[in-house]
Amino acid sequence: MLKKSEIEQFKLLLLSAQARMRGDVEQLTAEALDRSSGGSDSRSPTHIAELGTLTYEQDFSLRVVENDQEVLDEIIDALNRVDKGTYGQCEMCVIEGKAPSKSWIPKTRLKAIPYARNCVQCEQKREELTR
Repeated sequence: MLKKSEIEQFKLLLLSAQARMRGDVEQLTAEALDRSSGGSDSRSPTHIAELGTLTYEQDFSLRVVENDQEVLDEIIDALNRVDKGTYGQCEMCVIEGKAPSKSWIPKTRLKAIPYARNCVQCEQKREELTR
């Protein structure tokens, strides 16, 4: 179980990550849109190979934006769990009906992934089910 001071530290960490990810998403989105509009005339492709490269770069940037947006959504969900008082509890352990004292995500995992929803064992189970 996490102490109130530890939860506050994780909240600050999540808020910092949220600000950083928002900036990344906005910047990458702007860059991808700039590529799709052709940007300046000097960047307009003059050869089919250049067009292919620009398309690849735009697709790659959009995939990165999509991934970053998913992480940002997870961070927002984690901040909501802080507000609800459920931050640090493994969602799958709770669903499975484990005792509250046995449903906490280890601090080491939260330090590595502060927006984690599940303990390592439950996350491995979830990943196996989605394969």
